[in-house]
Formats: sequence, C-alpha cells, structure tokens
Amino acid sequence: MYQHILVAVDGSPTSNHGLQEAIRMARLTGGKLRLLHVVDVTSIALSFDAYAGYPSNWLEGLRREGERLLADSEAVAASAGADVEIVLRDNFAVPVHELIVAEAGAWPADLIVLGTHGRRGIGRAVLGSSAENVLRRSPVPVLLVRSPEPAEKPDASGKNASAKTVRVNLPSGALSVE
Repeated sequence: MYQHILVAVDGSPTSNHGLQEAIRMARLTGGKLRLLHVVDVTSIALSFDAYAGYPSNWLEGLRREGERLLADSEAVAASAGADVEIVLRDNFAVPVHELIVAEAGAWPADLIVLGTHGRRGIGRAVLGSSAENVLRRSPVPVLLVRSPEPAEKPDASGKNASAKTVRVNLPSGALSVE
C-alpha cells in the first residue's frame, strides 16, 4: 500500500505541511518518497516587465533555487527516516498540474500528496487550484493536506480584524500568492 509517494514541493508553509504528512505516510507504509519541484517558467514569463533583466539569468537562478529547495526537503525527509529521491522539472508549455500528473504516471506513483490552501470563492476563481486540477486528472489517489488556519489575532480594540493580510511568497523565485 502506497509504496511510491509523489510529493510536490515549492517551499511554502503549505507545501512543507504536505511534506510532513507524506513523510508520516512513507514511514507508516515503508514506502519511498519522490519529491518533485517544478520550475514554472510560464508563471515567471507573465511576471516579467521591461526592467526584469535577461530572462535566461532568471531561469538559471530558478533552477538553482529549485535544486536547493529539493535538497533541503530531501534532508528533512531523510532525517525523519524516509527513503527519498528528488526530481526537478521545467515547465515550458503546460500547467504545473499536468506535469505532476505526468510524473505520477511515469514513475509510477501509488499516491500523490499535495499541500493545499483550501481556497474558496473568489480566491479560488482568481488564483485557480492546482490541487483541484491534480485531483481531477490523477490516475492515482491524491491526499490533499490542508495547513491549519492561523488563529485570527485581535486588533488594537481587542476585536478580531476582519481584513485579511495578503502575503506574496517567492519560495523558488516563482510568484506564489497566499
């Protein structure tokens, strides 16, 4: 049961939460983890402007950062006693979710583990849901691991603030909006 567990990692807290769950699953089943990071060139290209510099320098930097992120994630999994390997892929033409599904089929994976924000409403409509797309297209079971919601902190008046903070993470140089 679940001997080949594919885990998509991007360095975000949500992704790291998914990695921790995958490590627990691998240790429980004696399975092997394959950590996948996708250098999402399509998203990067859309974020370039006239002052962004030479794109090939960015691409090499993204690959180096992806390798570092995978090495860090591999170290976390190995230190927890999991059998682990890493894979870095470039995304030049297709959505990331298609690469994840293709990797699951090519390996072949028994399970895909993804961290997810669990967005609803307009956030999901605007940002899309890679996790949902993987779930819909995957030939194998998918475990979606939702990070615990941070507790809402009271504002200066002692009431919970109703406005949400938007954080923009650049874990591997690729734009990720939470």
